[in-house]
Amino acid sequence: MRLGFSTNSIGDVDPLGAVPLLADLGYRSVAITPDRHLLDPFAPGLAAEIADWRRTLSGHGLACVIETGARHLLDQRLKHEPTLVSAERAARDRRVDFTRRAIDIAAELGAGCVSLWSGAGRDGADEATLQARLVAGLEPILDHAASRGVPLGFEPEPGMVIDTVARCAALCERLGRPAGLGLTIDTGHLECLGERPAAEVIRPWASRIVNVHVDDMLACRHEHLPLGTGDVEFAPLLATLAAAGYAGGLHVELPRQSHRWLDTARESARFLAPLLAAGSRG
Repeated sequence: MRLGFSTNSIGDVDPLGAVPLLADLGYRSVAITPDRHLLDPFAPGLAAEIADWRRTLSGHGLACVIETGARHLLDQRLKHEPTLVSAERAARDRRVDFTRRAIDIAAELGAGCVSLWSGAGRDGADEATLQARLVAGLEPILDHAASRGVPLGFEPEPGMVIDTVARCAALCERLGRPAGLGLTIDTGHLECLGERPAAEVIRPWASRIVNVHVDDMLACRHEHLPLGTGDVEFAPLLATLAAAGYAGGLHVELPRQSHRWLDTARESARFLAPLLAAGSRG
Protein backbone atom coordinates (compact mmCIF):
# COMPACT_ATOMS: atom_id res chain seq x y z
CA MET A 1 0.00 0.00 0.00
CA ARG A 2 1.11 3.54 -0.73
CA LEU A 3 0.90 6.49 1.62
CA GLY A 4 -1.21 9.07 -0.25
CA PHE A 5 -2.56 12.60 0.06
CA SER A 6 -5.49 14.37 -1.59
CA THR A 7 -5.16 17.66 -3.45
CA ASN A 8 -8.48 18.77 -1.96
CA SER A 9 -6.63 18.87 1.37
CA ILE A 10 -3.88 21.20 0.10
CA GLY A 11 -4.54 24.89 0.66
CA ASP A 12 -2.82 28.17 -0.19
CA VAL A 13 -0.16 26.65 -2.47
CA ASP A 14 0.01 25.23 -5.98
CA PRO A 15 -0.78 21.50 -5.62
CA LEU A 16 1.79 20.64 -8.27
CA GLY A 17 4.43 22.46 -6.25
CA ALA A 18 3.38 20.49 -3.17
CA VAL A 19 4.31 17.16 -4.78
CA PRO A 20 8.04 17.34 -3.91
CA LEU A 21 7.19 18.22 -0.31
CA LEU A 22 4.84 15.26 -0.05
CA ALA A 23 7.47 12.98 -1.57
CA ASP A 24 9.98 14.14 1.05
CA LEU A 25 7.49 13.08 3.75
CA GLY A 26 7.20 9.59 2.28
CA TYR A 27 4.02 9.99 0.27
CA ARG A 28 3.89 7.87 -2.86
CA SER A 29 0.46 8.69 -4.30
CA VAL A 30 -1.74 11.71 -4.88
CA ALA A 31 -5.52 11.80 -5.25
CA ILE A 32 -6.06 14.64 -7.72
CA THR A 33 -9.38 16.49 -7.87
CA PRO A 34 -9.65 18.41 -11.17
CA ASP A 35 -11.09 21.86 -10.51
CA ARG A 36 -10.90 25.40 -11.86
CA HIS A 37 -7.37 25.84 -10.54
CA LEU A 38 -6.15 22.30 -11.19
CA LEU A 39 -6.37 20.19 -14.36
CA ASP A 40 -9.61 21.91 -15.36
CA PRO A 41 -11.06 19.55 -17.99
CA PHE A 42 -12.54 22.52 -19.88
CA ALA A 43 -9.42 24.74 -19.91
CA PRO A 44 -7.50 25.34 -23.17
CA GLY A 45 -4.12 24.65 -21.52
CA LEU A 46 -5.09 21.22 -20.21
CA ALA A 47 -2.66 19.19 -22.34
CA ALA A 48 0.37 21.18 -21.15
CA GLU A 49 -0.77 20.94 -17.53
CA ILE A 50 -1.20 17.18 -17.82
CA ALA A 51 2.35 16.96 -19.16
CA ASP A 52 3.63 18.97 -16.18
CA TRP A 53 1.84 16.67 -13.74
CA ARG A 54 3.03 13.53 -15.50
CA ARG A 55 6.64 14.74 -15.43
CA THR A 56 6.49 15.84 -11.78
CA LEU A 57 4.81 12.68 -10.51
CA SER A 58 7.24 10.48 -12.40
CA GLY A 59 10.24 12.49 -11.24
CA HIS A 60 9.30 12.01 -7.59
CA GLY A 61 8.07 8.42 -7.81
CA LEU A 62 4.39 9.14 -7.09
CA ALA A 63 1.35 7.39 -8.49
CA CYS A 64 -2.06 9.08 -8.73
CA VAL A 65 -5.80 8.60 -8.92
CA ILE A 66 -8.38 11.05 -10.22
CA GLU A 67 -11.29 12.22 -8.07
CA THR A 68 -14.48 13.87 -9.38
CA GLY A 69 -15.59 15.69 -6.24
CA ALA A 70 -14.91 19.33 -7.15
CA ARG A 71 -17.56 21.28 -5.28
CA HIS A 72 -18.47 24.02 -7.74
CA LEU A 73 -16.75 23.29 -11.05
CA LEU A 74 -20.00 22.56 -12.89
CA ASP A 75 -22.35 24.83 -10.93
CA GLN A 76 -21.14 27.81 -8.91
CA ARG A 77 -24.38 27.90 -6.90
CA LEU A 78 -24.93 24.30 -5.78
CA LYS A 79 -22.25 22.08 -4.31
CA HIS A 80 -21.48 18.99 -6.41
CA GLU A 81 -24.31 19.67 -8.89
CA PRO A 82 -25.26 18.47 -11.39
CA THR A 83 -24.96 14.77 -10.64
CA LEU A 84 -25.96 11.47 -12.19
CA VAL A 85 -29.31 11.66 -10.39
CA SER A 86 -30.21 15.31 -11.06
CA ALA A 87 -33.77 15.94 -12.23
CA GLU A 88 -32.98 17.32 -15.69
CA ARG A 89 -31.57 15.05 -18.39
CA ALA A 90 -29.36 17.85 -19.73
CA ALA A 91 -27.88 18.33 -16.26
CA ARG A 92 -27.13 14.62 -15.90
CA ASP A 93 -25.51 14.68 -19.34
CA ARG A 94 -23.17 17.43 -18.14
CA ARG A 95 -22.02 15.18 -15.31
CA VAL A 96 -21.48 12.31 -17.74
CA ASP A 97 -19.45 14.57 -20.02
CA PHE A 98 -17.33 15.81 -17.11
CA THR A 99 -16.68 12.26 -15.90
CA ARG A 100 -15.59 11.18 -19.37
CA ARG A 101 -13.15 14.08 -19.42
CA ALA A 102 -11.84 13.02 -16.00
CA ILE A 103 -11.32 9.52 -17.40
CA ASP A 104 -9.35 10.99 -20.29
CA ILE A 105 -7.12 12.87 -17.83
CA ALA A 106 -6.63 9.67 -15.84
CA ALA A 107 -5.63 7.78 -19.00
CA GLU A 108 -3.06 10.43 -19.89
CA LEU A 109 -1.56 10.36 -16.39
CA GLY A 110 -1.64 6.58 -16.03
CA ALA A 111 -3.86 7.01 -12.96
CA GLY A 112 -4.91 3.96 -10.99
CA CYS A 113 -8.62 4.82 -11.19
CA VAL A 114 -11.27 7.50 -11.42
CA SER A 115 -13.49 7.81 -8.35
CA LEU A 116 -17.11 8.87 -8.67
CA TRP A 117 -20.34 8.84 -6.70
CA SER A 118 -24.11 9.02 -7.23
CA GLY A 119 -25.15 12.46 -6.03
CA ALA A 120 -28.05 13.36 -3.75
CA GLY A 121 -31.70 13.12 -4.74
CA ARG A 122 -32.87 16.72 -4.46
CA ASP A 123 -36.15 16.74 -6.40
CA GLY A 124 -38.28 14.30 -4.41
CA ALA A 125 -38.09 11.56 -7.04
CA ASP A 126 -38.81 8.04 -5.81
CA GLU A 127 -36.11 5.43 -5.33
CA ALA A 128 -36.81 3.61 -8.59
CA THR A 129 -36.50 6.83 -10.60
CA LEU A 130 -33.25 7.81 -8.92
CA GLN A 131 -31.77 4.37 -9.50
CA ALA A 132 -32.85 4.41 -13.14
CA ARG A 133 -31.18 7.80 -13.67
CA LEU A 134 -28.01 6.54 -12.01
CA VAL A 135 -27.78 3.37 -14.08
CA ALA A 136 -28.47 5.26 -17.30
CA GLY A 137 -25.67 7.70 -16.54
CA LEU A 138 -23.17 5.07 -15.46
CA GLU A 139 -23.53 2.93 -18.58
CA PRO A 140 -21.81 5.36 -21.00
CA ILE A 141 -19.24 6.21 -18.34
CA LEU A 142 -18.39 2.53 -17.93
CA ASP A 143 -18.09 2.14 -21.70
CA HIS A 144 -15.75 5.11 -21.97
CA ALA A 145 -13.63 3.96 -19.03
CA ALA A 146 -13.29 0.51 -20.60
CA SER A 147 -12.24 2.04 -23.92
CA ARG A 148 -9.50 4.03 -22.16
CA GLY A 149 -8.42 1.19 -19.88
CA VAL A 150 -9.24 3.13 -16.70
CA PRO A 151 -10.85 1.40 -13.69
CA LEU A 152 -13.67 3.19 -11.88
CA GLY A 153 -14.05 3.33 -8.12
CA PHE A 154 -17.57 4.02 -6.89
CA GLU A 155 -17.64 5.79 -3.53
CA PRO A 156 -20.59 5.50 -1.14
CA GLU A 157 -21.13 8.97 0.29
CA PRO A 158 -23.28 10.01 3.28
CA GLY A 159 -26.39 11.88 2.17
CA MET A 160 -26.28 10.56 -1.38
CA VAL A 161 -28.46 7.98 -3.14
CA ILE A 162 -25.69 5.40 -2.76
CA ASP A 163 -24.47 5.98 0.77
CA THR A 164 -23.31 2.58 2.03
CA VAL A 165 -21.21 -0.33 0.83
CA ALA A 166 -24.35 -2.49 0.86
CA ARG A 167 -26.19 -0.12 -1.48
CA CYS A 168 -23.12 0.04 -3.70
CA ALA A 169 -23.15 -3.75 -3.93
CA ALA A 170 -26.80 -3.65 -4.99
CA LEU A 171 -25.96 -1.08 -7.66
CA CYS A 172 -23.25 -3.35 -9.06
CA GLU A 173 -25.79 -6.15 -9.30
CA ARG A 174 -28.18 -3.89 -11.25
CA LEU A 175 -25.35 -3.03 -13.63
CA GLY A 176 -24.48 -6.70 -14.17
CA ARG A 177 -21.29 -6.69 -12.08
CA PRO A 178 -19.14 -4.85 -14.64
CA ALA A 179 -15.48 -5.79 -14.40
CA GLY A 180 -14.38 -2.17 -14.63
CA LEU A 181 -16.38 -0.97 -11.64
CA GLY A 182 -14.60 -1.25 -8.31
CA LEU A 183 -15.05 0.44 -4.97
CA THR A 184 -13.58 3.53 -3.38
CA ILE A 185 -13.89 3.33 0.38
CA ASP A 186 -13.65 6.16 2.86
CA THR A 187 -12.63 5.06 6.34
CA GLY A 188 -14.65 7.84 7.96
CA HIS A 189 -17.81 7.20 5.97
CA LEU A 190 -17.90 3.61 7.20
CA GLU A 191 -17.85 4.87 10.79
CA CYS A 192 -20.27 7.74 10.15
CA LEU A 193 -22.92 5.43 8.70
CA GLY A 194 -22.47 2.65 11.25
CA GLU A 195 -21.00 0.06 8.89
CA ARG A 196 -19.26 -1.89 11.64
CA PRO A 197 -17.03 -3.63 12.17
CA ALA A 198 -15.62 -1.84 9.15
CA ALA A 199 -12.99 -4.50 8.45
CA GLU A 200 -15.72 -7.12 8.14
CA VAL A 201 -17.92 -4.86 6.00
CA ILE A 202 -15.20 -4.36 3.40
CA ARG A 203 -13.84 -7.93 3.48
CA PRO A 204 -16.16 -9.28 0.72
CA TRP A 205 -15.21 -6.27 -1.40
CA ALA A 206 -11.51 -6.27 -0.63
CA SER A 207 -10.39 -7.63 -3.99
CA ARG A 208 -12.38 -4.93 -5.82
CA ILE A 209 -11.25 -1.92 -3.80
CA VAL A 210 -9.33 0.41 -6.12
CA ASN A 211 -8.99 3.53 -3.96
CA VAL A 212 -9.02 4.39 -0.25
CA HIS A 213 -9.75 7.75 1.39
CA VAL A 214 -8.32 8.04 4.89
CA ASP A 215 -9.84 10.23 7.57
CA ASP A 216 -11.23 9.83 11.04
CA MET A 217 -14.86 10.35 11.97
CA LEU A 218 -17.46 9.94 14.70
CA ALA A 219 -20.60 7.85 14.38
CA CYS A 220 -23.54 9.69 12.78
CA ARG A 221 -21.47 12.80 12.09
CA HIS A 222 -20.11 13.49 8.60
CA GLU A 223 -17.06 15.52 9.54
CA HIS A 224 -13.57 14.58 8.37
CA LEU A 225 -11.31 14.58 11.44
CA PRO A 226 -7.52 14.29 11.79
CA LEU A 227 -6.36 10.71 12.16
CA GLY A 228 -6.57 9.43 15.71
CA THR A 229 -9.18 11.95 16.87
CA GLY A 230 -12.33 9.99 16.03
CA ASP A 231 -13.67 6.46 16.41
CA VAL A 232 -12.28 4.73 13.31
CA GLU A 233 -10.37 1.52 14.07
CA PHE A 234 -7.62 1.79 11.48
CA ALA A 235 -5.50 -1.25 12.33
CA PRO A 236 -8.04 -3.97 11.39
CA LEU A 237 -9.11 -2.01 8.29
CA LEU A 238 -5.57 -1.76 6.97
CA ALA A 239 -4.87 -5.37 7.91
CA THR A 240 -7.85 -6.47 5.81
CA LEU A 241 -6.63 -4.40 2.87
CA ALA A 242 -3.11 -5.79 3.20
CA ALA A 243 -4.37 -9.37 3.39
CA ALA A 244 -6.33 -8.81 0.17
CA GLY A 245 -3.21 -7.55 -1.58
CA TYR A 246 -4.39 -3.96 -1.97
CA ALA A 247 -1.42 -2.03 -3.37
CA GLY A 248 -3.04 1.33 -4.08
CA GLY A 249 -2.99 4.60 -2.22
CA LEU A 250 -4.24 5.40 1.26
CA HIS A 251 -5.17 8.98 0.43
CA VAL A 252 -5.47 11.27 3.44
CA GLU A 253 -8.57 13.40 2.84
CA LEU A 254 -8.88 16.27 5.32
CA PRO A 255 -10.12 19.32 3.38
CA ARG A 256 -11.04 21.22 6.55
CA GLN A 257 -7.38 21.06 7.51
CA SER A 258 -6.19 22.45 4.18
CA HIS A 259 -5.06 25.71 5.81
CA ARG A 260 -2.42 23.68 7.66
CA TRP A 261 -1.95 21.02 5.04
CA LEU A 262 1.78 20.44 5.48
CA ASP A 263 1.45 19.89 9.23
CA THR A 264 -1.50 17.60 8.54
CA ALA A 265 0.58 15.66 6.01
CA ARG A 266 3.40 15.22 8.55
CA GLU A 267 1.04 14.16 11.34
CA SER A 268 -0.88 11.76 9.11
CA ALA A 269 2.32 10.15 7.85
CA ARG A 270 3.48 9.59 11.42
CA PHE A 271 0.11 8.06 12.33
CA LEU A 272 -0.05 5.71 9.35
CA ALA A 273 3.60 4.64 9.12
CA PRO A 274 3.51 2.06 11.96
CA LEU A 275 0.19 0.67 10.72
CA LEU A 276 1.60 0.23 7.23
CA ALA A 277 4.71 -1.42 8.65
CA ALA A 278 2.57 -3.82 10.70
CA GLY A 279 0.50 -4.66 7.63
CA SER A 280 3.58 -5.44 5.56
CA ARG A 281 4.85 -7.78 8.28
CA GLY A 282 1.47 -9.46 8.70
